[in-house]
Amino acid sequence: MAWLKLTAASRRHPVFGDPGPLARASLAHPDVALLADLLPQNGDTYTPDLLTPQPGTDAQRRDLLDEQIAQIEATAQDDLETQIFTHTRTHWSRPLRATTRRIAESGRMQRRLANGLARFWRDTLSDGWPELRSILDQDIAHRATAIAAHGVGRAIGALHPDIDWAGDAVTLAKWWDGEIDVTGRDLVLAPSVLNWPHVIIQVDVPGQFVLYYPAQRVGASRDRSSRGIARVVGNARAALLADLETARSTAELATRIGYSPGTVSYHLNALHRARLVTKVREGRYVLYQRTAQAARLLEEPRD
Repeated sequence: MAWLKLTAASRRHPVFGDPGPLARASLAHPDVALLADLLPQNGDTYTPDLLTPQPGTDAQRRDLLDEQIAQIEATAQDDLETQIFTHTRTHWSRPLRATTRRIAESGRMQRRLANGLARFWRDTLSDGWPELRSILDQDIAHRATAIAAHGVGRAIGALHPDIDWAGDAVTLAKWWDGEIDVTGRDLVLAPSVLNWPHVIIQVDVPGQFVLYYPAQRVGASRDRSSRGIARVVGNARAALLADLETARSTAELATRIGYSPGTVSYHLNALHRARLVTKVREGRYVLYQRTAQAARLLEEPRD
């Protein structure tokens, strides 16, 4: 949704730059255009919550996007009308388009929004998703370690300068004043890459309490040094080395990087022979991790 918002507004991401011609071309699809029409514009502060379902707890995280798209399609008509008609009238400075209103009233909007999101993701983000996913996974691992070592309150206070923990409340610096009772709700901390560097809170839907915060290391795998080593070892091996800060199996790397397991295995064997990765057996899996020499190569600038 963040990438679509940038595309529709002809803006650039501070790290990833221009969304590109494929993203702009995707806006021509009527379902993607309908989705874009429900995003805030010109200082509006409200995005209908049905467009950003609260992340689930499915262990198979690769299925999370499909799960959330299914939640959009399953949105109750009453909930959709409350968000599309009532909340936009309260929080938007512009009226809802008559055509958008008619689609919402027809009961067909849920399916069209789900299709629009799936199509936009496929057209614009699916190829680069392993890189974005790697950033998210590293951030989640870092925060989990911080919570285990120092507690939830300290970890929340370290998410962003605008977020703090007051002992019995989460405080968030915003231009408006407000207080929301979230007693009994699970707090979901969701790292964000394409919303970077912004903080977003989602509490309008009963039972939801999601805090989207900027993930660490946004853009770290796209820096000049990793591009430099790619000229020496090739893009595939450079991507593998960049993603092997943590030990991973061939199957996991194939899912994250987007190559076939056979291709990943071929490149890993070459990197192992060059002493750029180590491998150890853990149960049924062989785990690979980059060596100190590989880490230095990633860090060295190459003219």
